[in-house]
Amino acid sequence: MVIRPPVRPPTVTEFLKPYVLKLHFTNKFVHAQVIHSPSATVAAAASSQERALRLNMGITRDVAAAAKIGKILGERLLIKNIPAVSIFLKREQRYHGKVKAVIDSLRDVGVKLL
Repeated sequence: MVIRPPVRPPTVTEFLKPYVLKLHFTNKFVHAQVIHSPSATVAAAASSQERALRLNMGITRDVAAAAKIGKILGERLLIKNIPAVSIFLKREQRYHGKVKAVIDSLRDVGVKLL
């Protein structure tokens, strides 16, 4: 009779979606970053607090600024060959307003959402 070794369950990293979009809004700025979850590093980020963007934008906290941040983040993702991201929204964040502007502009650039 042969006793086979026990089958190990798959690791947690196999179930994680590799790239996660996280959004943060303050009273002055809009921040968006894509995190590579298995390695816990930032793959790409965009913020209305960046000097180059702040000079071109009039207001850095409204829906138009959020749409511009989403477009810039999408372009940075495509440069780094990241074709798809999943979205992580906090409990108080709804798909409305600035959140919708960022996500729709990412979709318009060509990034797929999981």
